[in-house]
Amino acid sequence: MAKYSKMKIKVALLFGGKSTEHDISIISALQAKNNINTDKYDVYPVYITRENEMYWGERTGDIKAYTDINALIKDSEAVTLVRRGDRVKLIRLSPSIFQKSEITDIDVAFPVVHGTNTEDGTLQGFCQMLDLAYVGCDVLSSAVGMDKYLTKVILRDAKIPVLDAKKLSLADFQRDPDALVKETEQEFAYPVIVKPINCGSSIGISKACDSASLMESLSDAFGYAESVIVERAIENLREINCSVVGDSLGAKASECEEPVSTDEILSFNDKYVGGSKGAKSGGAKSSAGMASLKRKIPAPISSETREYIRETAVKAFLALGCAGVSRIDFLMDGESGEIFFNEINTIPGSLSFYLWEPLGVKYPELLDEIITLALKAHRRRASLTFSFKSSVLSSASFGGSKGTKK
Repeated sequence: MAKYSKMKIKVALLFGGKSTEHDISIISALQAKNNINTDKYDVYPVYITRENEMYWGERTGDIKAYTDINALIKDSEAVTLVRRGDRVKLIRLSPSIFQKSEITDIDVAFPVVHGTNTEDGTLQGFCQMLDLAYVGCDVLSSAVGMDKYLTKVILRDAKIPVLDAKKLSLADFQRDPDALVKETEQEFAYPVIVKPINCGSSIGISKACDSASLMESLSDAFGYAESVIVERAIENLREINCSVVGDSLGAKASECEEPVSTDEILSFNDKYVGGSKGAKSGGAKSSAGMASLKRKIPAPISSETREYIRETAVKAFLALGCAGVSRIDFLMDGESGEIFFNEINTIPGSLSFYLWEPLGVKYPELLDEIITLALKAHRRRASLTFSFKSSVLSSASFGGSKGTKK
């Protein structure tokens, strides 16, 4: 830790991006910025547009500025992260003659992003290529966690209960949608749930009760992803969620919650819109986000069920190779009491701070813990060998230049 203890740790807070959850990412990230320990960290809020351009400026950390993003961009500078020597720099892309290109060194990236093209390993891969410490899951666990079908395959192997699912492709749907509907009906009885394979925030998810509604659900879901999954719907459904913090060396579970929905499926509006007015967000400085959702904390479940869910959440987190803070969502049959893993959010909305406060962990403490985990993980990676010198190129030959033009 000596490298970081002499001065403040410089954090590039990365948010936005080309994702259906772009706006929610902005809320979650600036919520984190408002709660980070400024005695220990200098935060540089880097906004990523829907075109994947990075901007930084005096207003990129102000939630009110995002009511007019075009104006915000005009007031900000186009930037990027680059490696120069043994340091990663935040630099201006078009500095004026009176400016240096370098803005600051960066010690750690903090991606607070949701959805495809960001949370799915894309942004993590960018950070890893720069050899920059970054908060949260690595490239592989980020990608796996975003793929609902692959997640089920891995967790089934880990003896964690998941609902059977069928993976369907856009190519097959375009070729013969009626055949795909019939094929699905042969495998599942109605009702069924249809989900895009890699979307979050309940986007594109719907319930189908007959052939016509299944066709409609598939058509909608394929508008968000090239693969979708279909699984049986649980009647008398209850949803129980639990957060996990840690890494491969150890992890711990938060309190459990039961979200309150206005429909059979917890919708985007339930999560981010419907409950925002007058919602409580605990002790954190909040701009709503997932903290606005109506929920019961702790979840009204037995102590035995609570411990089973918390233990299973940690087991799933470790099986998927996760790090940082995640939220694990479970489905519970209200009649039989059966519990199934539903999905993992590797960068959950509001970073699930509201699930840790009941256990006495304040939001600034949670942020400090996951940043510390990122720095430790980076030091562990630095001890591994990823390249070595060889004499291959000195003896390489393609048979002479004359023979290469054929």
